[in-house]
Amino acid sequence: MKERLYRVCEVCFFVVLAGILYGVFVKATNVGIPCMFHLITGLKCPGCGVTRMAVALLGLDVAGAFEANPAVLVLSPVFLAVFIKHIVGYVKTGEWTIGAVQNAVMWLGVAVLTVYGILRNILPIS
Repeated sequence: MKERLYRVCEVCFFVVLAGILYGVFVKATNVGIPCMFHLITGLKCPGCGVTRMAVALLGLDVAGAFEANPAVLVLSPVFLAVFIKHIVGYVKTGEWTIGAVQNAVMWLGVAVLTVYGILRNILPIS
């Protein structure tokens, strides 16, 4: 169990570090990874604005983060809770399983993001 916990902490550390470094790079250069869906279709996907949202959060600008992508900002704590529950289960048991409630929450989140992705291209929302 200690080995699994160490491995999870190590991976999480490097993922968070990479995210922070990417955010600092984007803030300093104003260059980020473009959305391929937007480039090809001209439409905004449900994730368009996530980089701007994350950079705004790095600067503690919650209003700017909400403006960049309100759906992902609001759903992030929910997805984070599901992820943490999943990781805790792995550390305890060594198995990558997801419970029925976690699965339902994730699918509901996907449905919300899908509807948001459609509506943001029809209505004047961000």
